[in-house]
Amino acid sequence: MALKNALKVTAFSFLMVLAHSAAGSAADTKAKSSAAPQLAFPGAQGWAATTPGGRGGKIIKVTTLAGSGPSSLREAIETKGPRIVVFEVGGVIDLDRKTLKIVEPFLTIAGHTAPSPGITLIKGGIDIGGHDVVIQHIRVRAGEASQPKSSGWDEDSISTVGAYNVIVDHVSTSWATDENLSASGPRFTGSTPDEWRKGTSHRITFSNNIIAEGLSHSTHAKLEHSKGSLIHDNVTDILIIGNLYAHNEERNPLFKGGVRGVIVNNVIFNPGAKALHYNLMANEWGNMPYQTGQMVAVGNVLRAGHSTPANVAFLSIGGYGDLEYYGLDNVALDQAGRPMPMLGRYTTSPAKIIEMNAPPLWPEGLKPMPSADVQKAVLADAGARPWDRDYNDVRVTADVAEARGVIIDSEQDVHGYPVQKETHRAFDPKLWDLNTMAPLKPEALDKGAGAKGT
Repeated sequence: MALKNALKVTAFSFLMVLAHSAAGSAADTKAKSSAAPQLAFPGAQGWAATTPGGRGGKIIKVTTLAGSGPSSLREAIETKGPRIVVFEVGGVIDLDRKTLKIVEPFLTIAGHTAPSPGITLIKGGIDIGGHDVVIQHIRVRAGEASQPKSSGWDEDSISTVGAYNVIVDHVSTSWATDENLSASGPRFTGSTPDEWRKGTSHRITFSNNIIAEGLSHSTHAKLEHSKGSLIHDNVTDILIIGNLYAHNEERNPLFKGGVRGVIVNNVIFNPGAKALHYNLMANEWGNMPYQTGQMVAVGNVLRAGHSTPANVAFLSIGGYGDLEYYGLDNVALDQAGRPMPMLGRYTTSPAKIIEMNAPPLWPEGLKPMPSADVQKAVLADAGARPWDRDYNDVRVTADVAEARGVIIDSEQDVHGYPVQKETHRAFDPKLWDLNTMAPLKPEALDKGAGAKGT
């Protein structure tokens, strides 16, 4: 075991040297050539890091909280051509169970441009299709939308659907009745595994998000459905980094058959039955040749809470496909701070976790932080508008800090949908780098009175 761990550390150290060298080479190259790819925004990471989003396109101003119609977010999303969506209004947008569907590519949604309290979507979610999409600093709180229990109101807060080159960053997702934040699409487009991978979501980054309180016994047709992130069969080149998963029964996250992705520096608090898990389901693959999944997990922190059964494993496997797995510097603790199992199994299938001595995949330039630093960093920075958090994000992060809270069945269990006063502020382009939508001055980021803390 000591030799195996030494091999892992040596391999990872070598990888980090390569990453630093690659980053330095990239910087040198960029200095020499204006044609070098530009990051989507400062700090963008993963295989999607250089997506342009809506860069260079028209600036579209959202000035109403209406769910549709002139100057609405829906109208902006449905506009053709490259576009950057900014907000001159803040408050709650009621989607009235009409999912926002992104079909047109080359889109940036810059939620941080909104006046305080920012933009919160309720009673619906976002499906991201197409390609080259960047979404930052909005909140999506789907909820039950007044639908009966087990009625079939099955809504993701945000999901990619056969999309690629997508970044969802600093977004707060909660109260989904399906999954909070997922990557999906058709399993078997084309005739080869490589074609399958191109036909479903690929080159995806989920970074610095709050993924919390998936609703358990709620409106999903299967009833129990508190889920964090479903990464659907054959999704490839997905990076899940710096997120807070809190109070989700399962899928924190789940990789399904053949998925290839990297999970780095996330905090997983109070999972129910499962934290990370992998499952290729034979009844869904039929006669298709099973693909071996690839998962790299580095520097993650798992902490049990009041809803966590004893001996939940950091990573568990079910189903019928094998998983190549590289894990390093992950921490899993029960409520008393005692170690929990790192690997487990939840079916009697023959699927195997194949432990690797080096990562089978890794995004260029990615440098993880030590797990000892992760909780502080994630609690400070995850979710929409960390400088201007709403009540629910403050409540969830306080739950993690104080080891409180449980998995819930309805948004009504935690005071219901937010009620916020509509606000307005003109968008001033001089305050923003329009290539990356990064603020140029502190006053670009509006801040309200702030929600109360612990």
